[in-house]
Amino acid sequence: MQRQVLRLLSLFSGCGGIDLGFEGDFDALEKSINPEVCPTWKTDTVDDVWVHLGKTRFHTIFANDIKPEARAAWTNYFGRRGINTNNYYLDSIVNLVKLQEQNTVRIFPADIDILIGGFPCQDFSIAGKRMGFESDKGHNGERISADEPTAENRGQLYMWMRKVIGLTKPKVFVAENVKGLTNLKDAKIVIENDFSSISDGGYLVVPAKVLNAANYGVPQGRERVIFFGFRKSALTKKALKELSKDNPSPEYDPYPPKTHFLPNETPITGLRQYVTVKNAFVGLKEPENSHDLSQQKYSKAKYMGRHCQGQQEVRLDGIGPTIRSEHHGNIEFRRLSKEHGGRYQDELEGGLKERRLSVRECARIQTFPDDYDFIIPALNGNKPVSGSEAYKVIGNAVPPLLGYHIAKRLEDNWKLYFGEGEDTDK
Repeated sequence: MQRQVLRLLSLFSGCGGIDLGFEGDFDALEKSINPEVCPTWKTDTVDDVWVHLGKTRFHTIFANDIKPEARAAWTNYFGRRGINTNNYYLDSIVNLVKLQEQNTVRIFPADIDILIGGFPCQDFSIAGKRMGFESDKGHNGERISADEPTAENRGQLYMWMRKVIGLTKPKVFVAENVKGLTNLKDAKIVIENDFSSISDGGYLVVPAKVLNAANYGVPQGRERVIFFGFRKSALTKKALKELSKDNPSPEYDPYPPKTHFLPNETPITGLRQYVTVKNAFVGLKEPENSHDLSQQKYSKAKYMGRHCQGQQEVRLDGIGPTIRSEHHGNIEFRRLSKEHGGRYQDELEGGLKERRLSVRECARIQTFPDDYDFIIPALNGNKPVSGSEAYKVIGNAVPPLLGYHIAKRLEDNWKLYFGEGEDTDK
């Protein structure tokens, strides 16, 4: 029997890391997949290093971001997968909501099953100014000159995501942000309460949790807070009762189970060892020997001393650093010279030079498949994507593999949550 398609709306889509995770149908490292926890995921073995993950029921019918380079990367990749690229709107969510609310034009599609989005995180990140709700940046990324923050500042954009949820009424929504949000005053509780009040209290918001991507086979210590909201009227009575508990039974828990233990954790029965940077870089040639444009491109910014951000050398035998949406001068080094404290003496003695991580290496750490191109010429009306811009869109993304874990957990539990009949079998 053919599975019913679940219609997905994506906000703050960027280059589509979480979109790809929800779509599925991409290659991942064999070491990243735990067959004991996820026995049905692998649909094909590419070779002894790579496996292919199956397609999910989710299908993206709307995407949105304000960054032209993100749209260029997204449409170039997802267009080849048969997704209608005209459904990627290059505009602020504030402007799009206003257009629909003013009945100028219908922007957001009806009959949505799921809405996902990583609302802007710069104002909650420990790497930034941590202005939170009082951001001095507007919804279009420009600085706000007003003395007081407004409902359209960057730190308040989750409220516009909330408006879209109210307009489209998906059965479930997933919102993502940085871990720093959880210890910035009462931001987490405020956001949970605001999401809970959508449609006059029509959504049940499960207490948010922080997930470390490395616990899910991603070769990177990337921690993100995940919010789940369920439309109460769509849930079965049993699911509504279970999800309303402080600690729902494991069967109903929407958060995916861990598959890998971390470097600082004692090995856990049933879990695989964390995936290392060395594992992620398997088969990659040095930039000057590669035919992949994304591997050829790397930042030429000079070493600036250990007191500056991004001046460290990655540990090949450990998990990677969080790939940040940074200027190219803050990208970590693949290797440092002996003079700068480089530890990979065999590589240096073999004639390999000091350099920063390439665009492809950053993408591998984020679990993007190699058929995702990030260095893109001007095509189909899109602007070209440079190496510097590619670093930024990669760093802004949710790792596709982490997105796949979240998607598969929801897919597996869909009948449990929403039952039979019209709600699922349209």
